[in-house]
Amino acid sequence: MTMREWRLPAALILLGLIPMLAGAGRLTELGSGPDVTPTNARFVADPLPVVLHIVGAVVYTILGAFQFVPRLRRYSWHRRAGRALVPCGLTVAFTGLWMAVAYDLPAHDNGLLAGMRLVFGSAMAGAILLGLAAVLRRDIARHRRWMARGYAIGLGAGTQAFTHAPYLIATGEQPDGNLRAGLVVAGWLINLAVAEWYLRHPARVVTAVAVRRKTERQKG
Repeated sequence: MTMREWRLPAALILLGLIPMLAGAGRLTELGSGPDVTPTNARFVADPLPVVLHIVGAVVYTILGAFQFVPRLRRYSWHRRAGRALVPCGLTVAFTGLWMAVAYDLPAHDNGLLAGMRLVFGSAMAGAILLGLAAVLRRDIARHRRWMARGYAIGLGAGTQAFTHAPYLIATGEQPDGNLRAGLVVAGWLINLAVAEWYLRHPARVVTAVAVRRKTERQKG
């Protein structure tokens, strides 16, 4: 890939870096037999959904970023990666729903945020399934739109780190209640808005092959 083609996947992976590092820290903690605290009690008592969620999210974030590279869409790599991304994305969505229902609410969360997690988790799963159904019908344009929306929701935790940052910097404390719910939802909405902009203004990558073919046509 050219340097220009690297920019978008690199930016997406960087956006997901904070939650990926936090997830790696959580897995390390759970694997070391931690002392039970109010912060980790729900994870220690039932680690399966959070472990599946973190592993699925890391694969989905990194592998999914390269699905936006036009050059790779021309080769079988895109299809092979997609076969891994669909189950990973659904794992992220369904374990998110699982945790929203099964775990006790953390101290800073409220019922509104729990409800929003159910809404956006369902929306992510729905977008991935609609994208899968579209590609099975060979409707590539619709497939592309739904998969981009599912990925945008899945990458919400990265943007949520930035929507929380001004409050953390100003007060030194975590937001809670409806304010926290609003900042979390803002992360998802920002990502969806950017995804819709991207779908309407796709990057045009001119490859050496395309230039050569254009030159050949002009000569002919």
